[in-house]
Amino acid sequence: MKFVVIGGDAAGMSAASRAKRNKSDLEVTVLEQTADVSYSACGMPYNIADPNRAIEDLVVREAQVFREKQGIDLRTGHRVEAIDRAARVVTGHDNQGNAFELKYDKLLIATGGSPIIPDRPGFGLPGVLALKNLNDGRVMKEYIQIRAVKKAVIIGMGYIALEMAEALRARDIEVHMVKPRPILLPWMNRELASMIEEELQANGVQLHLGQDVTSIEKVDDRLKVICADMKIECQLVLVAIGVKPNSEIAEDAGLELGPKKAIAVDRAMHTSDQDVFAAGDCADAYHVVTGQKTWIPLALRANRAGWAVADNVIGKTKELPGVAGTAVFKVFYLEVARTGLTSDEASAAGFDPAEVVITGQTKAHAHPGSSIMRVQMVGDRKSGRLLGVQMVAREGAAHRINAPAVALHSQLTVEAYSQTDLAYAPPFGPVWDPTLTAANQLLKKLR
Repeated sequence: MKFVVIGGDAAGMSAASRAKRNKSDLEVTVLEQTADVSYSACGMPYNIADPNRAIEDLVVREAQVFREKQGIDLRTGHRVEAIDRAARVVTGHDNQGNAFELKYDKLLIATGGSPIIPDRPGFGLPGVLALKNLNDGRVMKEYIQIRAVKKAVIIGMGYIALEMAEALRARDIEVHMVKPRPILLPWMNRELASMIEEELQANGVQLHLGQDVTSIEKVDDRLKVICADMKIECQLVLVAIGVKPNSEIAEDAGLELGPKKAIAVDRAMHTSDQDVFAAGDCADAYHVVTGQKTWIPLALRANRAGWAVADNVIGKTKELPGVAGTAVFKVFYLEVARTGLTSDEASAAGFDPAEVVITGQTKAHAHPGSSIMRVQMVGDRKSGRLLGVQMVAREGAAHRINAPAVALHSQLTVEAYSQTDLAYAPPFGPVWDPTLTAANQLLKKLR
């Protein structure tokens, strides 16, 4: 049987490796358009922050290892351009311009996502960069070094933008962040978001909220970012306003699409064609809280979905329950975490949400080094279910969010969560964990 994979990062290589390991006689071919496979994209901001680290440190496994040790026919520099589902053939060109055609019995589309780049003047200029794949990181790191960059503008204020603000400041680069909307993180509770805004400003990041970039111009050896009522000259522009699923090849092949035009898949990762799977940032998923389709591109889901595809390809039925949207990121000395729904998302999904925000401590009150932790918790008035949690603190948020995430997967009520037996010791938190305090306060609104 011929199993062909389009895309050689998290989902694609996870699927290829697991399928080949569990069925050695399976003919596995991976077609990857870049020269890089199996790398830690999430580590790029932290690598860029250190001029002495090679970007290749982020490579988890070299392409040659897949070929020689696992027997996978991994073809880098191969861009798939079309899928003929009737003939079960994929076609495209390699990086030398040579056409190729490859037949399949089972196909996985793992084409990932790509940065959203506005169609506005100047966004294609040299020095206007995005950060998604390893070569983007390679280009950016080299650009900073060669140009001796001292001032940068980041367009957008999402996860990557915030992580890159820290990375650039670590290299003593002046950072300006610009976005059209007047609030920093629209999905986050305002009390929690204010902590992040204060942290950015305390570390020298200049925020320009409510400023829409209309164009970028080249002025001598510098760039000029132009908004309606301000202009900023710099040497580097990072466009980080979000990502979109790379689903065009699936759409052209007549496959069904889901939210945000991600490729629609069932719980076994089948597309609308039972011989074609999709996994990773290009595919949608079911949300464990709402039961509805969603698109939340995250690394763990990509790897797990790749495993599920492999099992289904070799005949072991595997279905995935879905995602809770659990995420964590670092902003200088803050840990920021979330799982589940915001109040607005809960209302849109048909729930009757109530929420609380509490301020707790990261350690027992008498223990040295304690600092504040803010927790927002959302529950449903009708069913009492826990719907979502957000938290921000200087420590303890990144791993503490995992308890509410498990609760969401188990569809616990707020009351049931309030009775969970969470660990306690003074160096790690108060007797009443901040999430338990939030649950107890939320119960008052739900009863």
